Amino acid sequence: MHINIAIIDDKLGNRNIIRDKLRRNAHFKITLTAEDGKDFLTKMKDLDPDEIPHVALMDLEMPNMDGVDAIAAGSSFYPEVKFVVLTIFDDEDKIFKAIKAGAYGYLLKDESAENIAEMLWQMHENGAGPISPGIAHKILQLVQKNELTLKQSKTQGSEKAFFDLTQRELEILQLLVQGLFYKEIGLKLNISTNTAKKHVVNIYQKLHVNSRAQALHLAYEKGLL
Repeated sequence: MHINIAIIDDKLGNRNIIRDKLRRNAHFKITLTAEDGKDFLTKMKDLDPDEIPHVALMDLEMPNMDGVDAIAAGSSFYPEVKFVVLTIFDDEDKIFKAIKAGAYGYLLKDESAENIAEMLWQMHENGAGPISPGIAHKILQLVQKNELTLKQSKTQGSEKAFFDLTQRELEILQLLVQGLFYKEIGLKLNISTNTAKKHVVNIYQKLHVNSRAQALHLAYEKGLL
């Protein structure tokens, strides 16, 4: 089975590099390239149904319509498409704006072709939103830096009670923040991969999110860790 990929980047050279990286893997088929968000939305209207991308790799800083606005609009028009940021920017403001807009994952362009391909395949197979280790580490650092504030927050207890996460689910949420996949979570906690996946699905349902990236953002914002 092919995974249809859209590449949205304002620089032709970048689009070609990303396309060439993914073409090394037989699972991926590039069905759309666009130079900005507006171009992406226009071209989506003309695609045949079997060419609609399963994954849209979205740069952030682009003319006409930037990545955040394109993700917000695209998520509304095409909820079946998983929007994954692929950028050079790793500052917290851009990370959380993209996640709030509906980004399913956040990857850095300096990732190897093998890592990008593996994370996209994991997303397809297991629903695990791909996040570069450096981004996961940055989110973890943000949580740690605000640890004292979060612990002293008057609303933390009520937030945890509201979301009704079990102790095991909180443990797994912490491992998601660290960027671990289902199999790695299972090994860490001595549970099966399938059990780890079921816990993650329950966490998503309780937090009312549908991706790892959104879960991480909410966990940070609400002081769940």
